[in-house]
Amino acid sequence: MVDRFRAVAAQGLHEPDGEAMTAARTVPAPATGSAQPTVRRLIVYTLLFALVVVTAIGLSGLLGRLLGAGTVLVAGDVAGLARSLAFTLIGGPMAAALWWFVWRRLDDAVERSSAGWGLYLTGMYAVSLITSATGLLSAAAAVIGGERLGWQLSLSNGLVWAGVLAWHRWMWRHPRKRPSLIPDVPTVVGAVFGLIIGVGGTVTALANLLDTAIQGFTSSASIGNPWWRFVLQSLAWGAGGAAIWWWHWIHDGGRRLKTDFADVALVVVGILGAVLLTVGGTGTVLFVLLRLAFDRTDPMGDMLEPLGAAIAAGAVGALVWAYHRAVSAGRSDTTLQAAKLVTSGVGLVAAATGIGIVVNSALSIAATPLAGDGIRTLLLGGISALVVGGPLWWLTWKPGVPPEPTELGRRGRRVYLVAVFGLSAIVAVITLLVIGYRVFEFLLDDVSGGSLVDRIRAPLGLLVATGLAAGYHFAVWRHDRSVSAAAPRKRTVRKVILVASGDPEPLVRVAAEVTGAGVTVWRKADAGTSGTATAGTAEGAATDLPERLAQALEGVRVDRVLIVIGPGSRIDVIPLEAD
Repeated sequence: MVDRFRAVAAQGLHEPDGEAMTAARTVPAPATGSAQPTVRRLIVYTLLFALVVVTAIGLSGLLGRLLGAGTVLVAGDVAGLARSLAFTLIGGPMAAALWWFVWRRLDDAVERSSAGWGLYLTGMYAVSLITSATGLLSAAAAVIGGERLGWQLSLSNGLVWAGVLAWHRWMWRHPRKRPSLIPDVPTVVGAVFGLIIGVGGTVTALANLLDTAIQGFTSSASIGNPWWRFVLQSLAWGAGGAAIWWWHWIHDGGRRLKTDFADVALVVVGILGAVLLTVGGTGTVLFVLLRLAFDRTDPMGDMLEPLGAAIAAGAVGALVWAYHRAVSAGRSDTTLQAAKLVTSGVGLVAAATGIGIVVNSALSIAATPLAGDGIRTLLLGGISALVVGGPLWWLTWKPGVPPEPTELGRRGRRVYLVAVFGLSAIVAVITLLVIGYRVFEFLLDDVSGGSLVDRIRAPLGLLVATGLAAGYHFAVWRHDRSVSAAAPRKRTVRKVILVASGDPEPLVRVAAEVTGAGVTVWRKADAGTSGTATAGTAEGAATDLPERLAQALEGVRVDRVLIVIGPGSRIDVIPLEAD
């Protein structure tokens, strides 16, 4: 076995980049003073970050005074002028000198692959993007709104920070000195920020437009302020956000990124945020329609007041959700499952909330047949939440369809079931304690303070909802465990030898699950700094290694398998003969 392995290694497993395989795990001796570069980078990049921020504040203050010369806002502000001059004339040269020191050291590959350089660029890029966009869009909205004062300061702030953004974007995209660690995080951050303010501005503009139309339909009173100003101001924010999103998501290739951070942002913002917006808007629209049909106790204007914002939120949220759902279809199975689970979770929360409110309202009506109009409104709100959340949960979770065998063993499904069951059980226990307290308070209190049903109907409704959620998900969790335990574990390979660098645990789990064999891990010994730089550069491209390894091992039926990972995202699966 050893002779064959040596022959195979001599023929094709010695990598051209200088990485050699070793059968024993070799731990290099720590270099003397190895913590010194880390501490130095921490201090240098923190100081550079602070100096750049101070200089930008000073320059924006001076530019704001120049643009607003002669206005009341800047006249006589000696303290502000002194602060701006000090920040600019003292902080500026210090920031320039420190930056030149840092920039010259970036010729070294170790400096470019350090965490400090990547974190500094990411943090400063995010701060400058958010500050510049907020300043410029605020100035545009102020001009559209007819404001004569204040927009100069916003404009100066936006212009200065736009310069800082352009400077750091140039460093981030530099062909030789760009960071090797987390190089794609600024793209994701920019796309997420643009999406958030773009959606917010679009929803606000559409809501103002619909509110104006609804008010004109239900009332003949004239509108004092020009309604179009609010719409144009919101559209300015929406257009600015859309431009930022397009630049990072389309132009910079954010939609093609398949790193863990990009997938998390896609699921949390593009799926979860959009689903929350859609469900909230749709539920509110249904609630208003039900009130118009069965509960016309308030004036018409008051009942229709949330309708415009609800329609806008539901429509825009549905578009964003549909787009990101289509994008997630091309991602990994883990990302698809995460999108499914967060959507199911939103539907579950909405449905459980509706059940609790309906039980609460039904108990109140049963105890007091002549209940007021507030109970009817509460009942309609519960029905709205249940009607919107129930079908969403049913269509996403598919309780009547058995899950795929591969889905049963995934960690995301297990974590979701345990989390829902655990949180629901905790809330149910607390609610049960509250009910017990209310019951004993009713029995021991001599003063009549309402019926027992009135005291316990709210916590009882919550107990019913959380009890149903906890019981169902606990039953599903036990069923999944029993199915997984009863399923015969296939064993296609007797032994697996995995040769890799970095953290091999995800690859070990995949190899064991697919082959059913024990896995022996052999570490690669990095040959010099070039191997380290190569691994750091390929880190973002190697996040799908477990899935690709599972595909490579499918159908392999031999006695032993040698798996070599690297360089980069390369996977070599080499069958070995038995002794």
